[in-house]
Amino acid sequence: MSSLRIGPRPFLLLCRFTLATVILNVATGAAVRLSDSGLGCPDWPTCSQRRLTPPLSLHPVVEFGNRVVVFVLVVACAATMVAAFLRRPVRRDLRWLSGGLILGVLGEAVLGAFVVYSKLNAYVVMVHFMVGMGLLAVSVVLTLRAGHAAGRGTLAVDRASLWLTRALLALIVAVMAAGTATTGAGPHAGGKGAKRVPIGLEDMSRIHAEIVLAAGVLLVVLLWVLWKSNAPAHNQDAGRILLAVMVVQGIIGYTQFFTHLPAVLVGIHVLGASTVWATALWFHHGLSDHRAEPEDAGSPGTDPGATSGLRPEAEPTVHAGNGSGAVVEPV
Repeated sequence: MSSLRIGPRPFLLLCRFTLATVILNVATGAAVRLSDSGLGCPDWPTCSQRRLTPPLSLHPVVEFGNRVVVFVLVVACAATMVAAFLRRPVRRDLRWLSGGLILGVLGEAVLGAFVVYSKLNAYVVMVHFMVGMGLLAVSVVLTLRAGHAAGRGTLAVDRASLWLTRALLALIVAVMAAGTATTGAGPHAGGKGAKRVPIGLEDMSRIHAEIVLAAGVLLVVLLWVLWKSNAPAHNQDAGRILLAVMVVQGIIGYTQFFTHLPAVLVGIHVLGASTVWATALWFHHGLSDHRAEPEDAGSPGTDPGATSGLRPEAEPTVHAGNGSGAVVEPV
């Protein structure tokens, strides 16, 4: 076992597969709720007390299908963690993040059981969704970090842009929390008799929309700051891509509300939330420039401690002309 080694490229591909599985889990979880299949399998982890697999009818199949995806996700996260310890060069940051995958997927599994046994309590479902978004964040950051060499990147923008971006991420988290609360107040409970959030749908939708507008305004201000500080073109382009994704998501949100929340549009909106969150994390990560992984990084002669993720292997390149004063900081 000690002679088994995994190079950077295979590890990156495994991280991408795990990320795809996380997104698939979000999609199938939304399908469960929107098709009223939350109690299609009344027991857990088996579908019922007397049988493991579901009967051939819509609700049990949809619910059990989501559980199969969760099982694949657990296997993918476990494989990613094992691969992180076998990866050469050694990367402690990737090991920690892969450990976060395990914690996240275990939290998802435990909360999934509570969702069933609480008869789709809206608050438990909300927490379940937010843990899923946390798992998505860890998977996105892990995949991004696995795509370049270890060490702190060189901050390519000024500090104002960095802190505005961090504030934007916090607002997006608030948007997602308000969004799942809005769903909890709406008609898509996931099954008959499920407990709802005791607030009017229109009131909750208004709160959600106001936080979305605040996030949009903050992003526009951030884009202006990037332009005024002469930030690199690829950072400004990434910010415009994030703005476009948020605008599309907003259009879908308003459309679903004024068309009385059709299940298909609500499902697309849930996937859109995942897309916005992943794009925002990608934008934040791109505020620093990172060195590429050396081509011979996985060779036996590579110093395993040189890329531990605790410090850069060489002095980073200084970026001039962006008004930042050549700052080295992890993001």
